[in-house]
Amino acid sequence: MTVIDENNQKIDDKKLSVKNVAVNDISSTSDELIGWISSRRSMGNLDMPAPTRAQIESAIECATTAPDHKKLTPWRFIVTQGAARHELGQALLKAAQEQAVRDGEELSEKTIQKTQNMPLRAPLIITVVTQMQEHKKVPPFEQMLSAGAAVQNLILALKAQGFSTVWRTGLLCNEPAVKEYFNVGPDDYVTAFVYTGTSPKDESKRKPIDIEPLVRFES
Repeated sequence: MTVIDENNQKIDDKKLSVKNVAVNDISSTSDELIGWISSRRSMGNLDMPAPTRAQIESAIECATTAPDHKKLTPWRFIVTQGAARHELGQALLKAAQEQAVRDGEELSEKTIQKTQNMPLRAPLIITVVTQMQEHKKVPPFEQMLSAGAAVQNLILALKAQGFSTVWRTGLLCNEPAVKEYFNVGPDDYVTAFVYTGTSPKDESKRKPIDIEPLVRFES
């Protein structure tokens, strides 16, 4: 059975499985899978098509498999698309204006336009926020790292479904106006704006990274 989602895109009634995509489109050999993960690149200025609701939910399911000490699920996901991107832009602008007042500065017209148009750089944004839990065995930094792992899983799951992403944060993401917009508490954080869509460009090849100065083996 085929249904139409909110983006007027046809999707199968059965939710798309990222696991199935991986099996069908990515070689099962470990070397090729590692190569596929290594090929991930951040891609800005994204266009339509954006993922469907079913594809987004599949990606978020993958995100929630991140390491999570004591299963506290210290992360939440907000999907922003369409006209709601303009509302997010207004929240970012308010944050920038409040920041400027604190610093004794005034925003230029160019900065105002740039700030409120930030969310328009992709057709869809998945914002990942923390929801810290009180637990004597799980300090806040562990929960923050768990949220970061969830973001990486989310990005790879979207890539597996053929979409490009860029993880953005910036100086405004945890300003009071932005936290208020996302209903994020004072002890919680906006950890990622995952801009999502289709890139008009191919992913460029990554230069080899020398890991020798980054690793120490002990035995």
